Amino acid sequence: MSKIYKIHQDDNVAVELENDGNVKPGHKIALVNIKSGEYVIKYGHIIGIASQDIKAGEWVHSHNLKTHLDTQKNDYEYKPSLEEINYKKGTFLGYKRKNRRAGIRNDIYIIPTVGCVNGVAKSISEISQKYKRGNIDSISYLPHQFGCSQLGQDQTNIETILANIALNPNATYVLFVGLGCENSSIERIKSIIDKKNVNHVKYYNCQNVENEVEYGVEIIKEFIDKAASLEREEVDISELCIGLKCGGSDGYSGITANPVAGMVSNIIIEHGGSAILTEVPEMFGAEQILMNKCINKTVFSSYCKMINDFKNYYITQGFPVYENPSPGNKEGGITTLEEKSLGCITKAGKYPIVDVLNYGQAITKCGLNVLDGPGNDLIASTSLGASGCQLILFTTGRGTPYSSFVPTIKIASNSLMANKKNNWIDYDASSLDYEKLYDLVLKTASGLYKCKQEENKEIAFFKKGITL
Repeated sequence: MSKIYKIHQDDNVAVELENDGNVKPGHKIALVNIKSGEYVIKYGHIIGIASQDIKAGEWVHSHNLKTHLDTQKNDYEYKPSLEEINYKKGTFLGYKRKNRRAGIRNDIYIIPTVGCVNGVAKSISEISQKYKRGNIDSISYLPHQFGCSQLGQDQTNIETILANIALNPNATYVLFVGLGCENSSIERIKSIIDKKNVNHVKYYNCQNVENEVEYGVEIIKEFIDKAASLEREEVDISELCIGLKCGGSDGYSGITANPVAGMVSNIIIEHGGSAILTEVPEMFGAEQILMNKCINKTVFSSYCKMINDFKNYYITQGFPVYENPSPGNKEGGITTLEEKSLGCITKAGKYPIVDVLNYGQAITKCGLNVLDGPGNDLIASTSLGASGCQLILFTTGRGTPYSSFVPTIKIASNSLMANKKNNWIDYDASSLDYEKLYDLVLKTASGLYKCKQEENKEIAFFKKGITL
């Protein structure tokens, strides 16, 4: 007899936990007869409509279940259901910063302003490794293909993201390498950073120096001399901000990895810290639940605008808002976008949403924040780091080697994948042991644990407009 799991008392489907020969683990099985046109319920909410009659015990997936988002209206109502926070005290070992929250890494970044100088930044990084010493965690270059030939909001977004990457608390020192003729010039990026009254960033254009690589290496050597002897100090957890992200979800994600991440988010917030949830398209179908968590009507209105603007973005491009899940998600047992969303938002935990951030905007309020951005792993993770997250909790049922420019704890939804890809995965959430994951978060923040893919530092941008 197969083993199944019913998530909510109102559900008419359950999750298959073992391979019974007909239904794969993580996929859905009907608990009762469901007639064509009736709602299919999971997590206590609608995940779609039966496209044909389904008998009790039958497999429920794309062949007999379809989205209901194409018939859903965007009439949202604020019905607040807010959980009170009982605050606690706690600390971790971090690097205190001037005019910034504490860092969890002693990193040196080399950031190209434009893709034309990626090779220069790479050479500087490679040569500088032989000078690395002391308590420096990494000397990393962050390549990207943009910085020139973008206009309007795309150009502004790229400049804001690059500037805010430099302002991330993990960045002890930052070198911007420009070409000298690009749209997103050093002068424009510097004007953003200068408003923050910081002194850990230097800049130069390759066209203005005789040997661009040697020039850059000399600056990095100066950074190393200052950063090598820095030591961790006791820091209040209120200075910690975690990013919440999922990628390659499966049928277990919404019952193991995402809820466990949500519980850790709760603990961070109870200690006065912050968490940021993004991936707007993966809120579609579950957005009303998050709206009811908005701390006031102003935040609710901002959240509604973010959701509707993103839906209009899909529509104006000629795509339906329910163009999701991915092939990997479906292989793992997720059928509709609303099913995926209901599982995804459990990462947010139970506490109120205190602010809605625009893409590229830095966090200013402690607590749970929501960030405007797509679900794409690379873009979303970059935006979380740019908004100020020192650490990302990345839940996955399929696995991925990708890592952002900030430490990224990969959390597996199932043991099979965790064991198979233990070179990628940092934590197996199938045990639902959130306290153990929280302990890993504090160890990572304190430098006692390095994430499996932490050396892979990558960035990517959300681009909507034209490229010249």
